[in-house]
Amino acid sequence: MARSPRLSEAERKLWNAFPTGETVELAPVATGPGTTAGQKAPKDGDTWGPDRTIRAEVIASLLLGAREAAPGSVAAVRLRGARITGSLSILGGRVEHELALGGCHLDEPVLLTATTTRTVRLIDCALPGFSGGGMRVAGHLSLSGSHITGTVRLARAVFESGLWLGGVRLTADDVWALSAGSMVVESGATFRDADITGGVRLAGSRVNGDLNFEGATVRNPGGHAIRADDMVVEGAVHLTRGFTAAGCVRLRGARVSGTLSVNGVLSSPDTPYALHASHAEIRELYLKPSTPVDGVVNLTYARVGTLQDDPATWPEKLRLNGLTYDRLRGSGVERRVEWVARDPEGFRPQPYEQLAAWYLRDGNDGLARRAQLAKLRARRRTQGPGQRAWGRLLDVTVGYGYRPWLAGVWFALLLLAGTVAFGLNPPRPLKPDEAPVFDSFAYSFDLLLPLPTFGQREMFDPAGWTQGLAYGLIVAGWILATALIAGATRVLRPQ
Repeated sequence: MARSPRLSEAERKLWNAFPTGETVELAPVATGPGTTAGQKAPKDGDTWGPDRTIRAEVIASLLLGAREAAPGSVAAVRLRGARITGSLSILGGRVEHELALGGCHLDEPVLLTATTTRTVRLIDCALPGFSGGGMRVAGHLSLSGSHITGTVRLARAVFESGLWLGGVRLTADDVWALSAGSMVVESGATFRDADITGGVRLAGSRVNGDLNFEGATVRNPGGHAIRADDMVVEGAVHLTRGFTAAGCVRLRGARVSGTLSVNGVLSSPDTPYALHASHAEIRELYLKPSTPVDGVVNLTYARVGTLQDDPATWPEKLRLNGLTYDRLRGSGVERRVEWVARDPEGFRPQPYEQLAAWYLRDGNDGLARRAQLAKLRARRRTQGPGQRAWGRLLDVTVGYGYRPWLAGVWFALLLLAGTVAFGLNPPRPLKPDEAPVFDSFAYSFDLLLPLPTFGQREMFDPAGWTQGLAYGLIVAGWILATALIAGATRVLRPQ
């Protein structure tokens, strides 16, 4: 057994307990569930006296092998209710023992950068920061219930089990409260009921389980609440059960193999987007926030298997250009045309075409035609005066070809008008001896059709105001025929 250095009474207790992994209780600590994040972390630890004080160097020396395990036991540092002075620094070291601190107050940040270690648990502790960039943990890291006033740095860290920050309270002294880019978690990562002031950076990270933010609050107004560009989550992502983000939730290029559930509060009116998931790949997107999103939602060029949402919480501004999906679920199926028309940058054809294609796959041919018609009407508003006039004519007469029955309605109304007018004011025959019996219905029909059918048009000559009516019916007939052909051509040609 290694000779012990000069130790205080509290340090001696820890030194003697280490070989068997026994927990050293220096004072009772709070137990049971807390009502707020970090509530059970000590608030007056800097006033604790020598009977509860242990130097960080003593803990570091034990973790680095100052004592061996007792036969048949697993050595570990397990300590509750202590004030730890000095810097707990094991930069680049290799630790073969678990570190478990509960209800402790640490005067200085924990420094485990590039360290290889076993499970690390700092539960219900108060500390001014945690640096574990590049660390590798054969187990899990838990900071649950702790109050950390500096940045937690876990960039490029690897956790062979989970990452547990449930109920943690992070108060950043920087833009990022948690900086964990390119981190790997072989199991799940949880931030359940966390209270975070500052951003959470997870860009390029990989979680081979669920990423859980249930009940968490993340505040970084004007910046990123969560930035997880190109992140890979093999399970589900939960932004649910009271989750609140003040700042942009950015998932650009992320891949979620399970369900991305959003039913909390997203508010970021001072950034370009409240939810930015462009170019993401998501198996199922459940987008039903508890209140309408305060800000722009960007799903451009994302690929979604099933998208489920609620018209009651559709954001006012929604970018969908390039979004593809296999299935749409939720109420408001017939209102999807309104959904795709919310792009703040104006008309984009692809969202309408994607919606029409989905309607067809779902067996809603009528709604598919409605989506295509809405696309053409929206496009018309972006065109010049001449194109707008021609487009309006096509719309009124045949619904751009998607409502050909309108041409029949117009034809019937014009035919009725001509039949009545010419019945009351019949035209004179050009050749009385050869003219057939005048029929106002057949005569009006002949005028409306571009090609003569009943032979009445050539045999009679209207006079006065009925002559103008005859010319009007001829022109109207040509317009209807042209519009019908143009509309049919538009509908039948490949999109």
